[in-house]
Amino acid sequence: NIAADIAAMGEALQLVVGGGEHGHAVVFGVASLLLQVFIPYQSYVRVLKWLTLSLLAYVAVAFSVQIDWPNALRQSLTPTISLNADFISVVVAVFGTTISPYLFFWQASQEVEELRAANALGLRESPEHARRHLRRITIDTWVGMGFSNLIAFFIILSAAATLHVAGITQIQTSAQAAQALRPIAGNFSFLLFSLGIIGTGMLAVPVLAGSTAYAVADSFGWKQGLDRKLFEAKEFYGIIAFATLGGVLLDFTPIDPIKALFWSAVINGVIAVPIMIVMMLMAGRPEVMGSFVVRPRLKYLGWTAVTAMTVAVVMMFATGF
Repeated sequence: NIAADIAAMGEALQLVVGGGEHGHAVVFGVASLLLQVFIPYQSYVRVLKWLTLSLLAYVAVAFSVQIDWPNALRQSLTPTISLNADFISVVVAVFGTTISPYLFFWQASQEVEELRAANALGLRESPEHARRHLRRITIDTWVGMGFSNLIAFFIILSAAATLHVAGITQIQTSAQAAQALRPIAGNFSFLLFSLGIIGTGMLAVPVLAGSTAYAVADSFGWKQGLDRKLFEAKEFYGIIAFATLGGVLLDFTPIDPIKALFWSAVINGVIAVPIMIVMMLMAGRPEVMGSFVVRPRLKYLGWTAVTAMTVAVVMMFATGF
């Protein structure tokens, strides 16, 4: 994931300013690492998040080209299902980008960091504050996932209405992907596409590297946290440096960044299944959750999601993808 994101950012900047793709990838990798180590994530995310507004261009594209909306909505809600390897692999990839394994570690760790920054106790130690915190987490999750899936829908719809209609069904470069924005941005489509890729990439790389560091640090009982100084959590930041710079080095291999993004999503979809099973089992155990065991409705929805992802992964392997 990290290598694919860094490579995509390098390709995106190459579209705008020219130069070597690998050189740009190195710049983004090093810049991301320095930001993670020396600046709290919550500080620079406030600036970079505005770059993601360029993704709204895909919404504008969908309303600027001719689309048979009744048919588009009907096909979205009742798609034509094909039980072949390519179709099922795409389904697993969509699952992998929606319920990515690293998000479990990242969101939980960020909640702990916010509690620590506010000198607040955890929910088990301070159950009287649970309702307020859980309400905030619920709203944040619904709003965040709602917007991300809405933008994803319009990206898919815009690509279908522009690239697919023009016969472009294989995207191998960022330049081809940027063509989807041409109906609304014209010659500025490369710039708009690059802003979106760079903004989301600079936000995502710390999440990807940080979630790995949180998971490993938890396993070994090391000090952790992006709010800590470098010498307070040397092992934690060492893992982040290894993951980020390792991603940069992978960009010097002949790996196609667009394909890497797709297959990393497929891998995420596969890995998410056992992690979700463990998470659901832990969420129902009072010795782990105390009085905050998962409610029946959420337990049902959670196991339904686990079952759906498991079936998709098993079918993908069964079709010999």
